Amino acid sequence: LKAIQEELGEVDEQQAEAAELREQLENAGLSEEAWKQAERELQRFERLPPQAAEHGVIRTYLEWLAILPWSRSSEDSLDLGHARTTLDRDHYDMENVKDRILEFLAVRKLKPDARSSILCFIGPPGVGKTSLGKSIAAAMGRSFQRISVGGVRDESEIRGHRRTYVGAMPGTILRAMRDAGTSNPVLMIDEIDKMGTDYRGDPASAMLEVLDPEQNFSFRDHYLDLPFDLSHVFFICTANQLDPIPPALRDRMELIELSGYTHEEKREIAKRYLLPRQMERNGVGRSKVEFTDAALDAIIEGYTHEAGVRGLEREIGSVCRKVAREFAEGTRRSKRTIRPPQVTELLGRRRHLPETARRTNEPGVATGLAWTPVGGDVLFVEATAFPGDGKLQITGQLGDVMKESAAAALSYIKTSSVVANGAGADDWFRTHDLHVHVPAGAIPKDGPSAGITMATAIASQITGRPVRSDTAMTGEITLTGKVLPIGGLKEKALAAQRADIKRLIVPRRNEADIDDVPEHLRKRMKFVLVDDVSEVLESALERPRRRARTAT
Repeated sequence: LKAIQEELGEVDEQQAEAAELREQLENAGLSEEAWKQAERELQRFERLPPQAAEHGVIRTYLEWLAILPWSRSSEDSLDLGHARTTLDRDHYDMENVKDRILEFLAVRKLKPDARSSILCFIGPPGVGKTSLGKSIAAAMGRSFQRISVGGVRDESEIRGHRRTYVGAMPGTILRAMRDAGTSNPVLMIDEIDKMGTDYRGDPASAMLEVLDPEQNFSFRDHYLDLPFDLSHVFFICTANQLDPIPPALRDRMELIELSGYTHEEKREIAKRYLLPRQMERNGVGRSKVEFTDAALDAIIEGYTHEAGVRGLEREIGSVCRKVAREFAEGTRRSKRTIRPPQVTELLGRRRHLPETARRTNEPGVATGLAWTPVGGDVLFVEATAFPGDGKLQITGQLGDVMKESAAAALSYIKTSSVVANGAGADDWFRTHDLHVHVPAGAIPKDGPSAGITMATAIASQITGRPVRSDTAMTGEITLTGKVLPIGGLKEKALAAQRADIKRLIVPRRNEADIDDVPEHLRKRMKFVLVDDVSEVLESALERPRRRARTAT
């Protein structure tokens, strides 16, 4: 039949399609195992009639084999000077990340066959984790692809579906490789801490094979059912917090923490990156609007409360749009200079005011510091006493660890000498109840680092000595009054700066962590190092303003 068709000049469409697929596969640079599989599928494809259900399934499979970058790779740009310039152009500071990328390029220059790294950027929202991935790809001269796995609960999203399912296709990893077009792209896996688990499998476990340098040279997707080499891919993962990431997955990544920005860093980022970008987007160049440093300070302090700069860019964009409207309506023809009064005029009244002085002017209120997925934050702890028989009530939607910290703080206060009222501690607690509350009751809170804050609030209420309004504290407490180290000191120091706090009481065992705090912030903020709760109380409590409460 084929000979007759050739003699008559007729073309068999199926044979032509098979020949085209064969040509594509021959040019795809398939591995030996993949080529054997392609040959088997091509033979089946040629035998099946076009009306058969399997015909379309096999064609789609062969098209996937042909389009994947089995051996196509881009050449790395190993010019370290160019890479440094690119990273500096796109991002301010972040020296530890930039140094790590330059180290990787240096190793590639000396050892071209070195394995790619697997990095994980951990930090609050808006500090530039995702945009940093794009800059790294540009600095290395590689293709960039981003995969968001936040909310993914199905393992098949990562590994794909087997071809027995209708509409089956490869998982997100191979789809990203297809879009990249090369075997060595920079592949960013965003929000890796937000993957879930349900009856359809555990996607975090599927990621183990992807992110393990010892295994990913033969990653096997369920759809292809062939080993695909991912060892040349530069993987970058991002997360807001480390705890939700399974230990086995965490162990396969090199963790790099990206902390929040200080006030000065935010101002500099706004001047270098945010202002030019928003002016261009909103059609107002430097000939139409100008921001003074004081105006940027007013926006940072009064209209944003964040570790990153996403909210700051939104507010700057809002000002630019209002100025653009003035020019579009013809109500303004000359350049507008934005100063603090103009910020209030355009953005409305100030939204964030320092509350520390107002909240701590009464005994029984202490200022603590918390570390959250969105950066550091200020935490107030309130304690009040009233006639009773020694009970302790704790409110504020606190977790078990925080409740136990409050109980430990109270037990320490009971056995210490802070109750000085002419009567012993036993007499005072026999006739009083205590209520400890942490405001913002709708927000769940947990962790041990508020221990010394609770002890200070209780001691302040009992003695009648207010807590210094310029002081915040963080540290875990033991029953014997020892102060244990905590985590996230840099984030907490940045939160203290946003709240206009000048003194921080921290555990002495965190002294080395103070070096992580930016130098200009260390110079303006006093760090009081303590080993014992008695030192905390001595440093935090003011002189008595009134006599301690007595039972009535």
